[in-house]
Amino acid sequence: MLSRDDLQAISLFESLEPDQLDQILDRHRESSHQADQVIVMEQDWGESLFLLCDGLAKVRTYTSDGDEVVMSLLGAGDVFGEMAALDGDARSADVVALTPLRLVKLRVPPFAALLDKQAGFALALAKLEASRLRDLNRRFALQTADATTRLLDALAYLARKSSADNDPQAPIPDLAQLEIALIAGLARETASRTLSKLRSRGTVSEESGRLRLADLQPLEKRGLLL
Repeated sequence: MLSRDDLQAISLFESLEPDQLDQILDRHRESSHQADQVIVMEQDWGESLFLLCDGLAKVRTYTSDGDEVVMSLLGAGDVFGEMAALDGDARSADVVALTPLRLVKLRVPPFAALLDKQAGFALALAKLEASRLRDLNRRFALQTADATTRLLDALAYLARKSSADNDPQAPIPDLAQLEIALIAGLARETASRTLSKLRSRGTVSEESGRLRLADLQPLEKRGLLL
C-alpha cells in the first residue's frame, strides 16, 4: 500500500503537508498490469491520474497513416494522466505497459483542489510539464539524425527510465526489437542492423537477454548524455 512517505519522496508531491498528502491518497487504488496492456486510451475521458510504482510504460499515438509514434517513456515514480486535472479534456495519447508494472490510481478532484490552493504544488507540476516538453522536443529533434545516433539515444533513454538513479548504463528490460525500433523512430530492420553493428564494436553488450550500453564514449561524442 502506498504510504504518505512514499508519495512525498516523489518530487511533484514533496512540497505538500501530511494532511494534503492524505487528500491525494484518499481512496487511491493499486493495480498490477502485464506487458502490452493498455492502461490509458487516447480520447478516453480523464477521471483519474496515475503514479507508476515500478515497471516501464510508453506513451504513444498514431499518425494519420496509422504509424505508431512513441512520444515518451514512463518509469518508476512518474505520474501520468495529470493533464485531466488541468483541462478536463480527453486523453491525448495511449499509455501502454512495456514490462509488467504496478501503479496507483489517484482521484482528480483532490489533486485539482490542491493545485488551486498550493502555489508550490502548482509550480512543481509546471516544472514537470516543462521538463517533459523539453525532453519531447529533444527527442523529436533527433528524428533527422542518423540511425546509430537515434538508436544510442533510445537505448540510453530506456536505461535511464529503468534505473532508480537515472543511469544510462543500467540494464535494459528484455524488449522486442520492434519496441526498441519504435522508441528510436526506426524501421525494425534498420534498428536490427544498427544494433548488430553496435554489438560488434563493443558499444552494446547483452547478458541474460538484457542489453546494456557498455561504452558511453559514442554517446558523449554525439552530445547524447544529459
